[in-house]
Amino acid sequence: QVQLVESGGGLVQAGGSLRLSCAASGNIFSINTMGWYRQAPGKQRELVAAITSGGIINYANSVKGRFTISRDNAKNTVYLQMNSLKPDDSAVYYCKTDMHRSSSSFVYTYWGQGTQVTVSS
Repeated sequence: QVQLVESGGGLVQAGGSLRLSCAASGNIFSINTMGWYRQAPGKQRELVAAITSGGIINYANSVKGRFTISRDNAKNTVYLQMNSLKPDDSAVYYCKTDMHRSSSSFVYTYWGQGTQVTVSS
């Protein structure tokens, strides 16, 4: 079994910063892509940022220059540093990982439970 444990959400004023963490544990052989998605009320879940095992990074246009994604492969952990936060960034943020649980080529996808980020104006 695999678990993703997220932390770091909360309430912050506009212009402030938060750092999200997501640690994967359990039956893991290797992790491919790790990423963060968010979902605001009444909206679809959207990609915020993702990072591959080789360090290739993709950001949503709305967060470029403000958010930074990074990962610690030794700890199977992905981080999201969020600066210059805006009220529009308010959402539930979910961690997502694509991984191998054995030497098989099959890729498993796991989601975290979500952490609330609220930015007040």
